[in-house]
Amino acid sequence: MAAPSHRRSLRSRRALVVSAAAVAAAVGAGVVVMNANAGTVDLYHQTLAAKDGWASSGTGTTGGTKADAAHTFTVSTRAQLVKALGSASDTTPRIIKIKGTIDANTDDAGKKLTCADYASGTGYSLSAYLKAYDPSSYGTSKLPSGTQEKARAAAQTKQAKNIVFKVPANTSVVGVPGTGAGISGGMLQIQNVDNVVVRNLTFAATEDCFPQWDPTDGDDGNWNSNYDSVTLRGATHVWADHNTFTDAPHLDSANPKYYGREYQIHDGALDITKSSDLVTVSRNQFTNHDKTMLIGSSDSEPSGKLRVSIHHNIWKGIVQRAPLARVGQVHIYNNYYDVTTLNGYATQYSINSRAKAQVVAENNYWKVPTGGKVAKLLSGDGTGAVKGSGNLVNGTVTDVVAAYNAASSKDLKTTVNWTPALTSGLETSAKNLPTTLATTTGASVLK
Repeated sequence: MAAPSHRRSLRSRRALVVSAAAVAAAVGAGVVVMNANAGTVDLYHQTLAAKDGWASSGTGTTGGTKADAAHTFTVSTRAQLVKALGSASDTTPRIIKIKGTIDANTDDAGKKLTCADYASGTGYSLSAYLKAYDPSSYGTSKLPSGTQEKARAAAQTKQAKNIVFKVPANTSVVGVPGTGAGISGGMLQIQNVDNVVVRNLTFAATEDCFPQWDPTDGDDGNWNSNYDSVTLRGATHVWADHNTFTDAPHLDSANPKYYGREYQIHDGALDITKSSDLVTVSRNQFTNHDKTMLIGSSDSEPSGKLRVSIHHNIWKGIVQRAPLARVGQVHIYNNYYDVTTLNGYATQYSINSRAKAQVVAENNYWKVPTGGKVAKLLSGDGTGAVKGSGNLVNGTVTDVVAAYNAASSKDLKTTVNWTPALTSGLETSAKNLPTTLATTTGASVLK
């Protein structure tokens, strides 16, 4: 028996050598990582590293890493995705691998659906809606009500049932490398659940067929749409990593105007609201979008939540809300902001701190075109704080908070009530970010 045992031992040692070599090669390719607690894990089982932002706090964020074979799915159609997600109340760990691009605007058989399909049977038509609520006759003091507004809401509800994907707790939704993985025209809704991972996906063309006219919104009224590409509402422990967010192919420049206001079909890209908490947003690309990231849905949200870390992301062709932060403790570091106008998307500001938000913004890099004003990189309501340090503008260390305050009547406070501690990976210099983030952020980078 000694000889077979010896041969098995040799085979085992050889297997270990081969396995170690394979792991080393995979690590170099970005597929396999070493986790001190869980051993070797693949992309779909990878968990957020210790001290990597707010989502690593407490129990950390592991998503569906404990999923069994019965709860591990590969999906490539809308119907398959809905089935894999199951019930939003089911907390069984699950891994959902998205292969290719899923078109949310399709039926269960895969047939393409249009805005006309959603409006069918509701009585809604845009021409009738525009006639019913023309400010010259309807006025500007109240929201639309009556037959056409009810029809618009009904059509919007039909679209929502088709394009909103509700993600349960303990779930990882990950794009399969090399397949152009993503969701077109849909919204991932992470609501009142804990422990979710979203990685390696392109979110594009999230569009509302039926925006609502609100004549009381601002001085001239606004058209408001209803879907974010990814929305967190009362969610905790969420890690959004290596994703790409874009309006393409329908950019805002193609939107018509009604009542003199842009008919806006896009809402947020990644919104974190309704007392969501313990969120890390890392190595994503946000591009070609207006209202990009909202943290806190109202100035009256209760304190103690909305703790968010935002690091190593690219923001390019973003008009505003990168992010807009309310109430919470938000750490923004090692991001690259290119505020050059892109495809008609002209930056109004990058970071807005309001409603007593406590923002730490450090070691970020802004590219500002000739004639651009540093004072317009930030915004606030006079109650929010931004503690800034190590930030660069066109390669030069710049006190962006002081620049904003010098030009504003509503100063940002410059001290905060907390000190970031979950800062794994924090780079103390921002000078190389434009180069390094170009090849390490967004979807399709992970292999």
